[in-house]
Order: sequence, then structure tokens, then C-alpha cells
Amino acid sequence: MDHHGHSHQHNRRRNARGSLRLALVITATFLVAEFLGALYTNSLALLADSGHMLTDVAALGLSLFAMQFSTRRATPQKTYGFYRVEILAALLNGVMLVLIALYVLNESYHRLLNPPEVRADWMLAVAIIGLLANLASAYLLFGKRQHSLNIRGAFFHVLSDAVGSVGAIIASLAILFGGYTIADPLISAFVAVLILSSSWILIRDAVDILLEGTPAHINIVNLREQLHRVGGVGSIHDLHVWTLTSGVMAMSCHVVAQNSEFSRTEILSRLRSVAKESFHIDHTTIQIEEPDVPAEALDSCDCHFGAWDSPSTR
Repeated sequence: MDHHGHSHQHNRRRNARGSLRLALVITATFLVAEFLGALYTNSLALLADSGHMLTDVAALGLSLFAMQFSTRRATPQKTYGFYRVEILAALLNGVMLVLIALYVLNESYHRLLNPPEVRADWMLAVAIIGLLANLASAYLLFGKRQHSLNIRGAFFHVLSDAVGSVGAIIASLAILFGGYTIADPLISAFVAVLILSSSWILIRDAVDILLEGTPAHINIVNLREQLHRVGGVGSIHDLHVWTLTSGVMAMSCHVVAQNSEFSRTEILSRLRSVAKESFHIDHTTIQIEEPDVPAEALDSCDCHFGAWDSPSTR
């Protein structure tokens, strides 16, 4: 990766850390007030929201720690560095969201059978303040969520918490003006389902990165075709693209060179340029092979990772 790329990524991470810190302060400040309000009003919606906010604090703190830890230098044992710490944090955040949603669903079921009395007026006031706090934190993280799965995990936490606050407001209004105490557990169950949906997306993306799947926005067939068009390239095999961490992709492949006017250095430079400029892949490992390499030697490199690696494509 060039110096400009490193500098841009460093600035982006520094800005993201600043947003995380501020969101953490806002969330932690309101956590205590909402928890006490939930106990006073006897509202499940507020209790679920405060419990969720507690995990928000943990998730934001974990995300902040992961971003800081991932900047550590690579070691002989961790040659790629600690990029994946962010992805592990995102996965843990997703699992925490699932556990919260299951707990709320269970509580909702029991309260549907026997709805308790709720102090809806205080519940409404606390829920409105909670919504404002969540929206402020979500705003801070919104612009950074596309650049980091870890930030996206924290954003999902805060956003689903904001949805929980909206649910608590709706439930309190239903109780105040209609006397529908059943609204509290019903709204809580609905919010839990929304949390499950967002957590599934987060877990899916994190697991896909950990399994080194091809990034969703990379068309591997198109990549192969563009690499194959580079002058001096005879064929390509063992082409793999994966994500190291959010926004950092890597590629490896074997290239069988043709006898042409291009030197091996020129071919390598052009291949790297295609990967970087057309597909934004900064980390490339390309092995140039001579056209007269025995077929058995090429087959020994082929690890059958997809139809495009079949001998017929060489």
C-alpha cells in the first residue's frame, strides 16, 4: 500500500476513534438515568432499552479498544498485524445483540400473559431523552459505518437502541391515552425482532470475512478477465480475493506469462495497477510462472477453490 493510502486510512481511523469516544460518553452518561427510570416506571420497554444501552457501552468500548489494538505493528507470529481484532469485536457485538433480543422476547412473553402496571408518564419522559441520546450517538457513527465493520457493529447497537426508545415512546402513549398496558411487551417484542435482523447481518458479514470469502462487491469473473487482458499474460489460476479487515482487501494469484516484449517486472506492475485502480485492492501477491513450466507443477498449486481454477481455463 502506498504512503498516500496509509495516510488516508490512518486519518479515517483516527476520525472514527474520535466519533466512537464521543458516542461512548453520551451513551454511558444516559445509561444510569434510563436504568433508574426503568426501575421506577416498571417498564419492560425501558428496562430492555437500558439493558441494550449497557451493551452499547460495552460494544462501543470494545470497538474503541479493537480499533486501537488493530493499529499495532505486525510481528513474526502475526505477519498480517492485528487487523482481524476489529472483525472479532464486530462478531462479538453481533452475538451480544442476539442474546439481548432473545432475553427481551422471553420477558415479553411472560408480560403478555400478565401485564404489570406501568408509570407511563415517567416512561415517556425517559424514553424521549433516551431517543435524543441515541440519535446523537448514531449521527456521530453514521458517516463512519461504511469504512469499518467494527464501527458498523457499534452503529447497529446504537440504532437498534434508538428504535427501542421509539418503541418505548409509542408504548407509553398507548398506555397514557388508551390504557393498553399490553402495548409495553408487544412493542418490546417487535423491537427485539428488529434487533435480531440487524445482528444477523452483522454476524453474517463478520463470519464471511473470517472465512476469507470474496467481498460481495468484487466480481471475481470480471477481475480475472481484466487481469487476463494485461499484455504478456497467458493464463491465470489460483485467483483469490479476501478481506483482511473493513476497507482492506488482499489478492493472490498465479500468472503464466507469454513470450512477449513485456518484461516480467512490467507484467507484474500492470497486474497490480489493474487490481488497485479498478478494484481498490492494495495488497497483492502475484506469482509469475514461465509458459514452459510442467503441468504437474501447476496442478500442485491448484487448490480447487472454484470453477475458474479448473485446468480448462489455463
